[in-house]
Amino acid sequence: MKSYNIALIKGDGIGPEIIDEAIKVMDAVAACEDIEFNYQEARSANKQFQNS
Repeated sequence: MKSYNIALIKGDGIGPEIIDEAIKVMDAVAACEDIEFNYQEARSANKQFQNS
């Protein structure tokens, strides 16, 4: 089984709800193709600025 690391940056030009739906699609593909996606969420520069 192949494994892929995927960085997720929610809210950096793409709304968080789009990323959530994209994860569902990626997981469906992974199930069909015998691959694995490892997701790592990163904070966007915009989020870091807002939280400081």
